[in-house]
Amino acid sequence: MSYEAKLMQMKKLLKKNTTEPQVVEEQTERPIPPPPPYEDRWLRAGLTKEVNEFGIVYKRIVNYDLHHQHGKFPLSGLVHTIDSWRTSREPHPLALNPSRPLVFFDTETTGLKGAGTLIFLMGFIEYTNESFTLTQYVLAGPDHEAAFLYASKLWEQPKSIVMYNGKSFDMPQVQTRWTMNREQLPPLIKHTEIDLLHGSKRIWKNEMTTFKLTAVEQEQLGFFRKDDVPGHMAPIIYQDAVKNGRAELLMKVLLHNEWDILSLVTLYTLSTNLLLKNEHAASSTAKTNIGKWYADLKSYHRSKVVFEKVIETYGENEPRAHFHIGFILKREGDYKNAVQAFHIGAAGLAGKEKLIAYEELAKLYEHRMKEFGKALNWTKEGIMLLQRDSDFTSDYRRKKGNEFAHREMRLRKKLFPGEAQ
Repeated sequence: MSYEAKLMQMKKLLKKNTTEPQVVEEQTERPIPPPPPYEDRWLRAGLTKEVNEFGIVYKRIVNYDLHHQHGKFPLSGLVHTIDSWRTSREPHPLALNPSRPLVFFDTETTGLKGAGTLIFLMGFIEYTNESFTLTQYVLAGPDHEAAFLYASKLWEQPKSIVMYNGKSFDMPQVQTRWTMNREQLPPLIKHTEIDLLHGSKRIWKNEMTTFKLTAVEQEQLGFFRKDDVPGHMAPIIYQDAVKNGRAELLMKVLLHNEWDILSLVTLYTLSTNLLLKNEHAASSTAKTNIGKWYADLKSYHRSKVVFEKVIETYGENEPRAHFHIGFILKREGDYKNAVQAFHIGAAGLAGKEKLIAYEELAKLYEHRMKEFGKALNWTKEGIMLLQRDSDFTSDYRRKKGNEFAHREMRLRKKLFPGEAQ
């Protein structure tokens, strides 16, 4: 038999073998890991035990009535908050999705990042049936991580999840741990994520020096913690509870997490009131920040309403409101009032905002009012401000300096066409 004929026979044999039915190995059920040796001590400390198909998870449930007070605010305010978002239909980063259940969520982890970082505590508060229920899940140990994640029900249905720095930390951590257990768990679904850290920075910019949750609690919610466990101690306490079974301090970590989540409820209520109810008490700075936020979201009508109320109340004592409404007036073609707004902004502001007010005045006088002399004067003011203000970076100074220089040259040509350039 020739070499070619032998090759053809081998190919036929291979083809025949590949068509034979494949033997499928039976899937064996993964045994549930045994309870940890410290289980009795954890249960005596106040945790309860839940078993699912992946293992064991410990949990704690606390119920609050509507009138439970957290700082200056009762939890019942959330009921009006939900109604406010449903009726406003305002497109906003803090707006909830009315078709999805609302839940407040926070985690505690063994570290800040890395594949070896575990979530050891997940806490949820949900409003149901005229009451609030806090459910906290505690990781029994690394062997039970799939059971811990499964118990969260984050795989079950889409939710509106309110967090504090959750978009940058909590949810990425959940996604990482879910990926590490993806062979056992159902897929993690996409939720509506509402991050109150971002909201707090937008509302209280220039009013607060730090946006740690404890600072927001004290300054905005009127809540002061007593005998709180510092956040950086939580991983050490959990590791000790796993190693030695001591759960007394672990329960204090759960209390720390509980306060975090209660603060999310009242902070969400306060933030919504400030955004949707202009009559709610707030500083002129916070109200102006809210108007600016709406403008950045292109909700110009609502932004203008907010600025007008600030100007009506505070007049020229809040020049940032005049400065920001100037852009809306310019957009509407109301150039005369836009010029007036930028005049007030230029007189009362400093730094970049002052420089931009000069620039806007130069633009308006040149292109809309056709008063080239005034446009040139404001251009010169901008050049002098760039020269004397040491807070501008060299790159910013160079960039804006070039823009003002080109504007000055163009204006001089218009004013003095025969002048040598």
